[in-house]
Formats: sequence, C-alpha cells, structure tokens
Amino acid sequence: MLVGAPDPLTEACGADTTRTWLCELTFEITGTEGAARVGRHLSPWITALLIVVGAWCLNRIVRRVIKRIARRMASPNGGGRLQALRRKTGLETSTGTPALRREQRAQSIGDGLRSFASILITLAAVFAILGTFGIELRSIFATAGLLGVVLGFGAQNLLRDLISGTFMLVEDQFGIGDVIDVGGAIGTVEHMTLRMTRLRDDEGVVWHIPNGEVKRVGNKSHQWSRAILDIPIAYDSDLEVATEAISHAADTMWREEQWATRMLSQPEVLGVESIAASGVVIRLAVKTLPAEQWIIARELRVRVKAKLDEAGIERPPHFFVTGPE
Repeated sequence: MLVGAPDPLTEACGADTTRTWLCELTFEITGTEGAARVGRHLSPWITALLIVVGAWCLNRIVRRVIKRIARRMASPNGGGRLQALRRKTGLETSTGTPALRREQRAQSIGDGLRSFASILITLAAVFAILGTFGIELRSIFATAGLLGVVLGFGAQNLLRDLISGTFMLVEDQFGIGDVIDVGGAIGTVEHMTLRMTRLRDDEGVVWHIPNGEVKRVGNKSHQWSRAILDIPIAYDSDLEVATEAISHAADTMWREEQWATRMLSQPEVLGVESIAASGVVIRLAVKTLPAEQWIIARELRVRVKAKLDEAGIERPPHFFVTGPE
C-alpha cells in the first residue's frame, strides 16, 4: 500500500471507533471492500440475532436452575442446608411443614423467581439490541420523562408486592387451603403468587389482594386450631351437674374414631367464663386439626344440648350455645 493512500479497511468499515466486528472479520477473510461493506450493514442485525439467542439460552438455564432449587425446597429434607439454617435461626417449627404445603410454597416461589428472571433478561436484551443499532437510551429516557415517572411509581408498587409476597412464602405465613384474615377480607386461600393472593369467603366472593397491601395476616388454620364453645345455663342451675354433662358429651365424642382423628387433644371444660344477671357461661375447648374447629364445634353443640336436656339443665332466655367465630 502506498504511503498516504487510504486504508482499505478504514474505507470499507470506517474508523476504529465505529468499526463493527463483522465488517472487520469479513475483510480479514475475503480481503475485499465490497464484502466488508456487506458485513458492515449486516453486523447490527446479526448481533441482535445473537443477543436474542443468547438471552433465550440464558433464560432457559436460569429457569432450569430455579426449578431445580424449588424442587429441592419441596423435598422432605428441604435441601439439608436450608433446614440447618432454619434450625440455627429458630425459624423451624416443631411440627414441620406438611408435604403438600411445602410443595405449594416451593412452586409459588419458583414461579415468581422464574418470571422475575425472565423479565430482567428480556429487558437487558432489549437495551443491548437498542445499543447495537446506535439508539441512545439517554435520549429515550429524556424524551419519555413523564412516562418514566409513571412507570417508576408502578414499578415501585410492583416491587413492594413482590418483596411482601416473597417474605410471606419464605416465612410460611399462610398457604393454599388456609383460612386467613387479612383485615378487609376473611376466607380460604385458593391461589397465591409473589404479587397477589386470591381467597374466597364463606359467601363465595373471590378477593384478589396485592401482597403489598397486606399489613397483617391472621391464619386460622396453621398447624392446629381450637374449637371454643361458650355454653350458657340458667343462673340457678347446678354447676357441678352441668359441667359433668358437658364433659361427658365431649368425652363421648372424643372416643369415637371418626372424631378422634380430627381432635388433637381431649376436650377440656375450662370452667365458668362469665356470670350475668340471667345466666352463667361455661367454656369448653378442644384442640383440633387445622380448619376442623368449625365442624367439630357444630357437632359438640348438638351433643352438649342433648346432654344438658337429659340432665334437666335449663338455659337462660335469649341465650344460645355459641362459640367464637
């Protein structure tokens, strides 16, 4: 090449700062400016295609890794290290986590993490492709400043929901099938993700609650429950006879096989709960399986009423056999 003559590579591919990899590679292989120019024009498109393929492969790998981690979380030993960590920090419960509940929690966490990872990888790929075509992100963000503010507020709420949902699942605050009270609604959890929780109340109304809006959770069916009956009797009734009748009705139910499997302890008459002008209230309590307290309480009311009638114990007017909801 003559001194002062233009460099063929520079003529075909431009200066070093703007030179594309495909143009330079084509020129090195073919040695012709025409082929190099073709490579220069195709370089952004091929680079974008490689970014798409790379993002797809990375997404598949990350999702598979997260799925494997979730599978280990759902295993009986919880991955070993996780269980050891929970024992050291005191987060492990004495009764353990039922298999179905553990699988549901692991699946919810895995689904949320896979979706979150896919969004991050997709956004990174889009930004990389825009940079490949020479589109400056600064100008886009400056032009769409107002839209960025709106999206920022939306992303803030979404991030709050995701963080709250993550803590709910990791701490096992509730699971699918639990009866919970979230302040504005009480019902059975039908579905839960990192972003929202869906529950159905006794009237069949379905509530969709963002996890970030949940300030407190009352779980009425976690690990075990308790059926409590406040039984009113007439003021002048014999307390010893009434207590014996109530205890006999509850113990008879406790010995029956179909009910014994639902009760975790023998029913206990706690004694006089309150004294009013028209009557006395005796409290009966029994520890039950999760979410079984309501059906057991209903059956106990029927049996206690029959036993009190048999013993001749009268109830005060305007009183009913009741129990906390």
